[in-house]
Amino acid sequence: MGKLRSFQIYLDNPQGIFWSGQHVTGRATVDLEAEMKMREIRLEFLGKARVHWSESHGSGKNRRTVHYTANELYFNNVVSVFGKGLSGGDEYALPPGQHTFPFSFVLPPSLPSSFEGGIGYVRYLVKGTIDRPWRFDDETVRPFTVLSALDLNQQPMAGNGAEATDSKNLCCLCCKSGPITGTIKINRIGYVPGESLYFEASAQNLSSRNCGMSANLEMVTTFHATMKSRTTTQVINTIPHRDIGPGDSDVWGGERFIVPPVAPSFLSGCNIIDVRYILKLVIDPSGPAFDLNVPVEVIIGTIPLQSAVQQYQQTLSSAPSAPPQVAMPAPSYNESILGPTNIRDEEQGEHTQGQLDFTPTYTYYNWSR
Repeated sequence: MGKLRSFQIYLDNPQGIFWSGQHVTGRATVDLEAEMKMREIRLEFLGKARVHWSESHGSGKNRRTVHYTANELYFNNVVSVFGKGLSGGDEYALPPGQHTFPFSFVLPPSLPSSFEGGIGYVRYLVKGTIDRPWRFDDETVRPFTVLSALDLNQQPMAGNGAEATDSKNLCCLCCKSGPITGTIKINRIGYVPGESLYFEASAQNLSSRNCGMSANLEMVTTFHATMKSRTTTQVINTIPHRDIGPGDSDVWGGERFIVPPVAPSFLSGCNIIDVRYILKLVIDPSGPAFDLNVPVEVIIGTIPLQSAVQQYQQTLSSAPSAPPQVAMPAPSYNESILGPTNIRDEEQGEHTQGQLDFTPTYTYYNWSR
């Protein structure tokens, strides 16, 4: 790395988790082995959303690739902490040793929550640049999580139950087989990460085939580009059940998912990415046939329903060893179940240091029972 030993950005909040409107404070550090000439050291505070994917159309010589893109900029503040931005000159020398440059900025209100979704993201970071004359710039990045509150008590449907039923006929050679029918039911729609999502399901198999049965919790994300939208579905958890033989039926009750740490529903504040969650009963016939999918939508928020809190308190209060007054546990923060994403983009080259693998962090209530 030559003269530059290290160029890093540190946040005073080591978890790197913030809510809209909060102060973000920290420091950039530069460690030099020898004097380095530069134009300036600048810090960029960036919040943006981006959607991009490509599709191939045509064939042979007429084959072409079409790119679909959309961007939203929430903030982009640039400050100079050393060099021309402070004194107006053209070139400056930073002596060898360790140098620290503190920073502070305020997040705007009503920002969307951080989200990494493959072909689209909502991303927040601090980027440092050493602007060097006649050389490649040295850069470092420190991403962080921004959370936006989704209060389930403000969602009119969150406390309501939901039920869905569907059926289909299977074809066996030239003959139509009897139908398969599935039903799934939940007693409310709204949950927070860490809660138990209980469901009941039933299936009737009047076909001549064996049918598998399972339940999925799925994230359905719609990415809106300028000229087109694209929807992806990702299974974030699944629970298998026993097979159902021809002419058989089954009732599946008392099963639950623990809602994992994921972005809140809707991704409010972002106009180019929409996030929804589906609880789906899947009945899988043996042989060549499409699955029967029976979905109900659930809402995942950051603030739980008051009715769910009261039920939690009553459950703990009924335990012999429970204290007479029980408060709702404060939320903790867990990394997204979807795992890390490499955030290096087309603007960042081999001279970029810092945290290039990033996992957003979300609220999590460790109170499921």
